[in-house]
Amino acid sequence: MGPSGRSRVTLQIIADHLSVSTATVSLALRGSPLVAEATRTRVRDIAREMGYSYNRSAASLRTDRTNIIGVGFHDITNPYFAELLASIEETAGHHGRSILLGTYVEDLERQQRVLSTLAEYRPDGMILCSAGGSTVQSIAPLVDAGVPIVQLSREIPDVDLDFVGADDHHGTTQAMEHLIGLGHRRIAFLCASTIISTGRNRYAGYRDTLARHGLPFDPALVHSDYGTREAGLTGVQKVLDAADPPTAAVCMNDLAAFGAMLGLRHRGLEAGRDFSIVGCDDVKEAAQWFPALTTIHNFQNQLGAKSAEFLLRRIADPGAPQQRLLLTPALVVRGTTAPPRR
Repeated sequence: MGPSGRSRVTLQIIADHLSVSTATVSLALRGSPLVAEATRTRVRDIAREMGYSYNRSAASLRTDRTNIIGVGFHDITNPYFAELLASIEETAGHHGRSILLGTYVEDLERQQRVLSTLAEYRPDGMILCSAGGSTVQSIAPLVDAGVPIVQLSREIPDVDLDFVGADDHHGTTQAMEHLIGLGHRRIAFLCASTIISTGRNRYAGYRDTLARHGLPFDPALVHSDYGTREAGLTGVQKVLDAADPPTAAVCMNDLAAFGAMLGLRHRGLEAGRDFSIVGCDDVKEAAQWFPALTTIHNFQNQLGAKSAEFLLRRIADPGAPQQRLLLTPALVVRGTTAPPRR
């Protein structure tokens, strides 16, 4: 059969060819255990040979399910979110769901357009990591439409939705305690961004730990921006120019830490020898840098999997109590931290 006939292959044609019912063909193509394995194999082989294409739209009309999960991320260039996405997709795939991804950087208008477009595909639910500055109104159309939603990593204030994330305050506290334990007293915070929940919580962990140890807060040691390589590079050079420069820095994320390490090299300095750096997230790249990055491991594989599991439960039972999960991060000490040079 030529390309023009591909879309005309139906369940009935396959059933007639094999002398079975259309119900048997439909069950076989869905992998139902009600159909013998040998029959499932025959049906799939013939369907493939005949160029049968599954009509997802028609199936969704019959079942009121598309088996699609929408995923909205503010960023996919950051490997942390790529790792989250891979875990979501793997978990969803095990449950027969496909992923439809939309990204919107840190742009609220673009986020609105992207989420509207995702909603047009009638996903069974959505996993969202919102853009900076998002409010209740940012996702009101989805909530009002009854779309099941799980927030991942970032949390919009005053929204009663399922949430899966890391205890970011605790993570930064571990980073600070590590540096203070090494003898550092002038510690910078790079890429503070208080318009996102992760940024607020990590920055609060920094401030609270300084206060607990009786160390003064110096705004000259704080660089405010989103966590990017470029911002980390700029930020570390800015704090090094302070009247009383730091000997160490905690970074909003690993990308900012990578940028800070490069920024040190621009000044002829090396992380772990002349200056200490701690990142956050523990992306796979962190262990491969030289020196390898000391960072906070946020268990992104578990976070991604749990967000998908939470959403599948919410889809199955829309009226269930709200679910909230905070995983406890872990400090991973590598080569970018050391006692301050005397």
